[in-house]
Amino acid sequence: MKDFNHYVDKYKEQLNKGDIQEAYVGLVKYVTRLGTTLSKNLSEQYSFGSLFQGYMDYTYFYYTNDFLKQRKLKMGLVLNHSKMQFEIWLLGHTIPLQEKYWEYFKSTKWNKHRMTRPQYAILETTLIEKPDFNDLDKLTRQIEEKLVLVTNEILQDIKKSKLN
Repeated sequence: MKDFNHYVDKYKEQLNKGDIQEAYVGLVKYVTRLGTTLSKNLSEQYSFGSLFQGYMDYTYFYYTNDFLKQRKLKMGLVLNHSKMQFEIWLLGHTIPLQEKYWEYFKSTKWNKHRMTRPQYAILETTLIEKPDFNDLDKLTRQIEEKLVLVTNEILQDIKKSKLN
């Protein structure tokens, strides 16, 4: 097993190249603008929260509506850095609530390949698998369209579950 100094040296090497900082700042700026755009365009359907930068693992923001709030649920639009893809997560305000909804959602299409509940969510689904960061306007439109479709599907499944 490598010692911590080894990892710090590798980290410093990468920082000295400058590419990681450039990419990370660009990604965070994009997700921030994305949140602002979605908040403006979808304000009649959802309210959007602030950006969370994460630890170079996930950059995300929450969004919700009255239906979700009544059930103490919220959605997350997540940039998964290690997979470099956009995802939608369904989240509960507490672990027991997430476990309750997991019992329903584990047998749906959203979790068909999972044996255990995701670490942070009730369900996680890929929204954009290979985002093209060279055309941010197009990417934003794709995310907005898919976010509305996928979120509506998830909301329909919550309604079917008859869980409150």
